[in-house]
Amino acid sequence: MRDGKAAGHHPTTRFLLWSGAIGPLVFVATFLIEGAIRPGYNAWRTTISTLSLTERGWMQIANFHLFGLLTLCFALGLKRVFKTGVGSSSGPILFAVVGVGLILAGIFVTDPCLGYPLHSPAHLPESLHGTIHNLAALTVFLTLPAICFVMGRRFARDPAWRSWSTVSRVAGGLILVFFAWFFTSVSASADAVSGDPVHAGLLERITSVIGCLWMSGLAFRLILRPAHAPRLFVSRRVGPRPKLAVFRPARYRRLRRTRVPS
Repeated sequence: MRDGKAAGHHPTTRFLLWSGAIGPLVFVATFLIEGAIRPGYNAWRTTISTLSLTERGWMQIANFHLFGLLTLCFALGLKRVFKTGVGSSSGPILFAVVGVGLILAGIFVTDPCLGYPLHSPAHLPESLHGTIHNLAALTVFLTLPAICFVMGRRFARDPAWRSWSTVSRVAGGLILVFFAWFFTSVSASADAVSGDPVHAGLLERITSVIGCLWMSGLAFRLILRPAHAPRLFVSRRVGPRPKLAVFRPARYRRLRRTRVPS
């Protein structure tokens, strides 16, 4: 865990780590605010991705792109900090997968679903861009808990990070549970058309908030208390003290050898 003494304090590394700290918070704040003020939008029922639709959809599209780019930056920063050990390669790679998935989710917009936009036809056939979007979103939601478990395994080996091992594993488990619940709710989209309550939007938001808060917390932890910071150990000497060598000039040694006893 303590690899690369100065890496965490390098300005470039700190910038990359700050990307992972700020990006998730901006992403969450944007979809929460936009979901609350968007006319005709029900944040409890409708997914985050449908904010990419209508004339105001550019805001959520930009939100996907920004979060994806900042996640890629964080993956580079994580690699600069964790150069060796468990997760030193798989952790940054998985974060990069999440970043690419978010960017693809912004490029390929989702199809109308769960009653949004208003008056959109129900049971539309899935388009190509909608299929790519769904695959990208699925990749993100499954990769996030994998990162939590990988980082949890790494942190378990360092006493200074052992509490974060528990936090990471709990976060990964909660993401899986709420995502499975969300997926089940989306499969009941036919009930949403008939007016029955389907809280897919709420469940997806809970899943996203858990993952984003964990990622942001990890980045802040690396910035404020670098994982590679060395510890100071005081060792006690055991046994007799070694004899110190006495320096004698060469001239003194020659005189001592050539002196004739009286």
